[in-house]
Amino acid sequence: MADADSAGLHPIPFAVTDPERIPAKRYYDEDFYKLENEKLWPHVWQMAARLEQLENIGDWVEYSNLGKSVIVVRAKEGIKAYHNACRHRGVPIAAPGGAGNCKSAGFICPFHGWRWNLEGENTFVYGKHFFSEEQLEQGDLALRSCRVETAIGCAFINFDDDAPSLRDSIGPLLEKLEMRGMDKQRAEWWYATKLPANWKTAMEAFMEGYHVMRTHPQLQRMLPQLYNTLYGMDTGGIGLPINPNLSVRENVHAQYEHMKLLNEGMAGMLHQKEVDIAGQLLEVELPEDPAVAIPMWYGIVQHQVVEQLRARGEDIPDLNAVAQSHPVQAVEFIFPHYFVLPTMSSASAYRIRPLGPEECLFELWSLTNFAESDNHQTVTEPTILPYDSEEFPTIPKQDYSNIPIQQQGLHAEGFDFMRLGQGIEGMISNYNRIIDGHLRGTDPDKLAEATRTLAHNFDGQIMEYDL
Repeated sequence: MADADSAGLHPIPFAVTDPERIPAKRYYDEDFYKLENEKLWPHVWQMAARLEQLENIGDWVEYSNLGKSVIVVRAKEGIKAYHNACRHRGVPIAAPGGAGNCKSAGFICPFHGWRWNLEGENTFVYGKHFFSEEQLEQGDLALRSCRVETAIGCAFINFDDDAPSLRDSIGPLLEKLEMRGMDKQRAEWWYATKLPANWKTAMEAFMEGYHVMRTHPQLQRMLPQLYNTLYGMDTGGIGLPINPNLSVRENVHAQYEHMKLLNEGMAGMLHQKEVDIAGQLLEVELPEDPAVAIPMWYGIVQHQVVEQLRARGEDIPDLNAVAQSHPVQAVEFIFPHYFVLPTMSSASAYRIRPLGPEECLFELWSLTNFAESDNHQTVTEPTILPYDSEEFPTIPKQDYSNIPIQQQGLHAEGFDFMRLGQGIEGMISNYNRIIDGHLRGTDPDKLAEATRTLAHNFDGQIMEYDL
């Protein structure tokens, strides 16, 4: 069941040998899951915290994944991360999911009261006279550092001291997202849920738009000409047929209604304030050719979003200029477990963490900009909901209806692999083969080179890799 490797790399079970076919057992096999835990997660950059949670010196948050826990803290010289274990007897000094400020009190072990400051230095040992000098050497008592780098408003950690840097791993995508102002965005809400599905099953629901016609019919219904053109005119009677005869004004109104649905369905994916501004521009003068008029109208809307939101004190870039100089897609993937969905001045974000072979933690944020006058209160913890909760926005609620039953279907007798469409599901193949590269022990620089190709690959092509 494992692929033999002539280059001296490690054989792995259920490897992707045909880029268009992904073995089903990768999504529930216990040994494959253990291999990911051993060979993948300790060597990749994980999104550990949003920087708005760490605004003040001493602010800290705990991040954990697969039994490894770190404390991310804003120290005097910037963001640092420490492995979450007392240097005395190994008790975690920060509770799972905990947060706080250690500027005054420091970190205190709940077992024996040993203490560390925000720089990781030990400042107190209870009953110090009981310990030999060899056990109290300051460098040895300091909290052990974990690699941490910042980008797009987040702190990313990596347990591998020899892995390529975050920016070398992800590539120019990070700069492009920062040029759009993602490093300044803040959460207006944060939800979390446990899904009864493998983490990759959950991830892959957001790597293609091919599912929109059936899963999100409200979107396809509003702009059938867009989705039918992207994925084919024949909907088998399920989706609406294309209407090629819409006037320019009808096209504009259809775009506006589509914006409203995106806002209702996912908030930050297209924010209400942007929808309101678009609603002011439904009757602007436009050319008679819809192919020219609709991009022009969208540019007018973006210009007004910038002008009006800047006027109220929001710090946002020139969206039209950035779209030309640093283009991004509506869905961008940060390997291995973080998505951002940037639209206009706001965004949505997803983070997925494995909890078991067939369970994962799924978090989502609505991100936007705030003026000082908004007196925005930082969102410090997620609202935890059952995955079938009616409180979720429409779009993730519809996706959550598919993901658990897909996980069940992967076990069906005779279902040995998933079949992928070239040009619409390429990212699913690409990131699975990069995972295989990690499991085999492929050179980290080659893996980073391949990982950079995941940028802009939503609905993309299957790439050729030598991993």
